[in-house]
Amino acid sequence: MKNKLIILFAAPLALCTALIAQVASPEDQIASSVLAAPKELRAAATVLGYNEKSEVVTLRKGTNEMVCLADDPAVKGISVACYHKDLEPWMARGRELAIQYKGKERHEQRNKEADSGKLKIPREPRMLYVLTGSSFDSAKGEMVDSYLRWVVYTPYATTASTGLSATSGTAPWLMYPGTAGAHIMISPPKEKK
Repeated sequence: MKNKLIILFAAPLALCTALIAQVASPEDQIASSVLAAPKELRAAATVLGYNEKSEVVTLRKGTNEMVCLADDPAVKGISVACYHKDLEPWMARGRELAIQYKGKERHEQRNKEADSGKLKIPREPRMLYVLTGSSFDSAKGEMVDSYLRWVVYTPYATTASTGLSATSGTAPWLMYPGTAGAHIMISPPKEKK
């Protein structure tokens, strides 16, 4: 019985230790996350990252319109993003809702809140940059196997108002048309290796 109790208490502790070990240093989180932004906007961007408890914290207060988000250590793979500061309430709410809802349900809940006026989202287009890779090389300050895609948030845009298709593909297309979360996805073809 004693051995079973030790295992019961040791397993969650080992899992917590593994998660803590995966949180990159604040310096690496800043260096990797700003790579998603255009070069001229990186130095003055606000950077959000993760502390040892995997909570989102401000790692650097910026002076321009860009907010960059470091890689979430709890999610497999590496993905960083930078977006216009006006999108932060929308993005922050998305992070909160991700704890409770998955996929489509999360988007539907956030759209309902925006439709009711509870959640603010700008009506004019705002930019989001998403950079993914297999890892971050801190010595070189670069993302390994990097892939950058662009997203233009255009709340309530439709296929009729934009002339874009709502079918995914390599050409620009409109995701979630007619909703508060409508956005144009621009995913360039990936380089073949």
